[in-house]
Amino acid sequence: MSRTDIKTANPAASWVRAALLLTAVLALAGCANMSPTGQRALSGGAIGAAGGAVLGTVAAGNPAVGAAVGGAVGAGVGAALPQIENSLNGN
Repeated sequence: MSRTDIKTANPAASWVRAALLLTAVLALAGCANMSPTGQRALSGGAIGAAGGAVLGTVAAGNPAVGAAVGGAVGAGVGAALPQIENSLNGN
C-alpha cells in the first residue's frame, strides 16, 4: 500500500494529528508559570515517554506501555533531581 492509499483510506488521521499538535502546543504554553521542580518533572516525563516508546516498540512491540512506564520514571527522576544532585555533592 502506498502512502497515498493510506491517506485516502483514513482521512480522520489528519484530524488526529492536528488535535495532538494543538494539545502539545497548549500543554507547552502552560510551562511558563511552573516551578522549577514542576518543569523538571514535565521535561523528564516527556523525555522518558519518548525513550520508553522507542524501547517498548523494539523490545516488546508495544510503544504505549513503554511510553507510560518511561514517562512515569522520567517524571519521578525529574522531580527528584535536586535531591539527587545534593546527595552526590555531599550537601
